[in-house]
This record gives sequence, structure tokens and C-alpha cells, in this order.
Amino acid sequence: MRTLYAKLAAVLLALLCTLGLLYGAFNLYATKVFLQELNQRFNRDLARQLLVQRNLGSEELLDERQVKAIFSYYMHINPAIEIYLLDAAGNILAFEAPQMKIKRRAVDLEPIRRFLRSDDHYPILGDDPRDETRQKVFSAAPYPLQGEPRQYLYVVLAGEDYDNMEALLHDSYFLQLSIAAVVGSIVFGLLAGLYAFNLLTRRLHRLTGLMGHFRASAFKQHEPYAGSAEAAQLISRGDEIDVLGATFDQMAQTIIEQVERLEQKDSLRRNLVANVSHDLRTPLASLQGYLETLLLKSDLDDAQRRDYLEIAFRHGERLTRLVSELFELSKLEANEAQPQREPVALGELVQDAAQHFQLRAEQQGVTLRTEGGSGLPFVSADIAMLNRVLENLIGNALQHTPQGAEITIAMTAAADGVEVCVANPGAGIAAEDLPHVWERFYQAPERRHGGGAGLGLAIVKRIVELHGGSLRVDSSAGGLTRFCFTLPRWETPKT
Repeated sequence: MRTLYAKLAAVLLALLCTLGLLYGAFNLYATKVFLQELNQRFNRDLARQLLVQRNLGSEELLDERQVKAIFSYYMHINPAIEIYLLDAAGNILAFEAPQMKIKRRAVDLEPIRRFLRSDDHYPILGDDPRDETRQKVFSAAPYPLQGEPRQYLYVVLAGEDYDNMEALLHDSYFLQLSIAAVVGSIVFGLLAGLYAFNLLTRRLHRLTGLMGHFRASAFKQHEPYAGSAEAAQLISRGDEIDVLGATFDQMAQTIIEQVERLEQKDSLRRNLVANVSHDLRTPLASLQGYLETLLLKSDLDDAQRRDYLEIAFRHGERLTRLVSELFELSKLEANEAQPQREPVALGELVQDAAQHFQLRAEQQGVTLRTEGGSGLPFVSADIAMLNRVLENLIGNALQHTPQGAEITIAMTAAADGVEVCVANPGAGIAAEDLPHVWERFYQAPERRHGGGAGLGLAIVKRIVELHGGSLRVDSSAGGLTRFCFTLPRWETPKT
């Protein structure tokens, strides 16, 4: 009884049995009422005909001894009837039966009056003199037939002998056939219902199996309930089970993608620990080594001491920069740093950033060139954050540009603002690495050799997102790499 199919089958069986019992009981009751009505309608004038045929209307009152003989004669011809003579108050004056069988001494006249008015629906039930608890169909006639009734001829149409015949009817072939028909209908309805339930629950059983398989695979593998082309059609035209199946497909696919992203994040986290540990350990170890050398070697001249101190200082700077980037990214991701927007002339800011890196570029033998800085609309940005974006992108380009090459910083007007692209030749980025370059701590092995922790581009991505801008990167292995971001234009506040 744990499955839905078994529960539906049990409910159907109980419902059919209940309906069968109700139908059988109603059928018996309706048949009984119909036979009573038929009997009363057919024998409606029986009491009047007895009076007329026997010419009993010559006396002022009927003689009790005379009518007893008549009662006996007619009850012998038709054992199903019982005849009684009543006075004007309903008291029983004469009858043909042992005295001990009569349980009532009077009969209620209201049903008799209703019967004589002929304006009521049949069957009309009157008191049974032989049973104080029962009422039966009857025929009645007033005496005299014309004028004020002084007596009544009361004929019970379903006497004790009729009750015996009715009891025999319960064991008849007709009743057995009716019971067999009801039982057969219940069995047929049950089988048909079980077959219909099987058709309806088959898809639900399949869906349950798919869910169990999905759970057993640790939410990583999913066999679809319907094909991608059928999903939309099932949702719009299918029944509740089809909608549930199509919705489960969408939910399972979303869960699989989320699990994959979580695993990627976990992998990045582990890489972060490894990268940060390495990046922190290397400058710390170098710094400690050179300082220890200065302490242990007292015979170093001033030039050697200065070289050692400069190397230690550079490692300290590298360590400071790494810690600063970690704090900056954590603040950006925690929304602790929000842009203070103002109208910014992007061309001037790009020129300043390029000038800042000019000396470093010359030292590396790289040319920095800007394009399209004039005639551009103002953008809505935080100057300090935007300057950080430019520094990270230009610094990243310098890190991966070979000597003698050129880095281009191009600015163009876009539909929703201004786009800035930093392009440089070099080793390029493989296609499988492009979706991940903006992720924090991500580094492509054998393609990036800058020694950083992979935080610069993640900081760029978060700052641009806080400004409501967009990002893209185009590259190919051994070709030109282009990092682009778009910022919204400044809208003058309405007064």
C-alpha cells in the first residue's frame, strides 16, 4: 500500500463497493415502491367493486356477520389481501382472521381520506391491523357509497401471505441475477479502473525512476523525461504529469550546472590556497633569506648590501601588492566598496593611465598607443575605481607583450556608453581558457607566467559590474588579445 497505484486501487475498490451497495439498496427500495404503486393503482377500485358486486348497499349499516362470510370468500380466492370493516372513527368492526393476529383496534383514517380524494401520489400507505409497526398499500370504499360515510371497507393489498411471497422473492433467480449483475459491474469497473490507473501512473513511475537515478548519481547525471524540443510543448499542452516531468528536466539541468559551478569554485578555492601560499611564501622566503644574509655576512661591501636591500625591498613590495589585491577584491565582492559616480572624460583618464605606464613600457621595449579619445560622451564612473581598471588591464598587457610589440588602447562610442579595448600581441589565450579569464585566482598553466595570483582581472570584472557595465575578451593562441569593457554614459539628473 506504499505505492500510489496501490492506494488508487484501494480507493477505487472501496468506492465501487460502496456504490454497488448503494445501488443495490436503492434498486431494492425502488422496486418495492414501484410494486406497491402498481399494486395500489391496479386494485384501486377493489373495495368499491366488492360493495357493488355483493349488493351491500341496501342496509343503513353493513351486517358484521354477513360481511365476515364475504371476507372469507374473497380472501380465499386472493390470499394476498385482507379485508376489514371500519366504523366512521376508524375502529375495526369485522375481519376474517384469528383474534390473536389483530394487533390494532383502530386504523388511522387520514390515509383513507387521501386515497378517496384521488389527488395524491401513489403509493399511499395505511395502517396494517396485523402489525403495529408497519404500513401497507390498500384499497378503500366508503359506505354508503353516496353521502356521509358511516363505515369503510378497508382492503389491505399486501397481507401476510403477500409478505411470505415477498420473502420467497428474495431467494428468486431474478434477485440472484441482479446481485450477479451488480458484482460483475463492480469487478469490471475495478479492472477497467486499474488499467486506466496503470496508464496514468506509468509516466509518473518513470518520472520517479528518473528522479531516483538523478539522486543516485549525486545530482550529476540526468536522463531527460522529454527531449528539449518537446519540453515547451509539454508545458503548454501536456497534463500535470507532463508539466512535472518537463519542469523536473529544467530543474535537474539547473542543479547539474550549479553543481558544476560549485565544483569549479571549489577547484578555484584550492588553487587559490596553493597560489596564494606560493605567492606569499616566495617573497617571504626571499625577503627572509636576503635579510639573513645581511645579518650573517659582515664582510659585504656597501654595493652588495645595497643590492641585497633592493632585492628584499622588491619582494616586500610584491608581498604588499598581493595582500592589497586580496583585501581590495574581498571588499568589492562584499559590496563594502561602492562607486561614487560622477561624469568622467574617459579620454583624459586613459591618457593619464598610459602616461603612468610609459616608463615601464619603454624599459620593456614596448610601445603604448591610444586611439579615439576625442568627441566621446562622459561616462558615469568612480574615477579611482576606473583608474584601477585601466591600471590592471594595461599592466596585464605589459606582462604578456613581447619586446618590440605595440599595445593599443582604443576608445569608441557604443550604443549605451563608451567601450575601451586594450589589445596586445603575444602568446594569446586558448579557447578553453577564455570563459575563465575573469574568474578570481584563475591562471592558465603554461600560458601565463607573470607570477601573480590571478586577481587583477577579477578586480576589473567586479568593478565594471558595480558600474553596470559589460566585459568581453577576444583572443586566440599565438594571436592578438583584446580585453574590452563598456561603461554607461552619464545622464544629467533631471531637476
